[in-house]
Amino acid sequence: MIRETLKSLIIRDLGRLKDEILAYQNEEKIWYTEKGISNSAGNLCLHLVGNLNTYFGAAFGNTGYVRNRPDEFALKNIPRAELISQIENTIAIIDKTFDMITDAQLAEISTVEHTLKGITNEYFFMHLAMHLSYHLGQVNYHRRLLDN
Repeated sequence: MIRETLKSLIIRDLGRLKDEILAYQNEEKIWYTEKGISNSAGNLCLHLVGNLNTYFGAAFGNTGYVRNRPDEFALKNIPRAELISQIENTIAIIDKTFDMITDAQLAEISTVEHTLKGITNEYFFMHLAMHLSYHLGQVNYHRRLLDN
């Protein structure tokens, strides 16, 4: 049951991320920073896509995805259409990967390389869902504050 709940929430929030990126009236503002805001919405989007493709797609879905985390924060001015495409591809990966994960795998201690140690995959997946939600809130606030 938790597997379906996590899958649903992550797909829901990726859909909301897509809606936020589409809601920018001025596409250039997706990449804008000011007033101590160090990460643009575009970079947060790339970061979330990279994070989920690494920890779900590559680690559990065997997609072969190779993350370049520094680029998630260094790249700029990627067209909105490309960001949307990456989000949609990530949604498809999440959908497919969660269908492959078993309840037994959820209970196992995570062997995925990350900063959290000695936790179950279920705990790690909850962490990833909350990470997505945290940055989604930042993107929402970024848009409302800077897309005037």
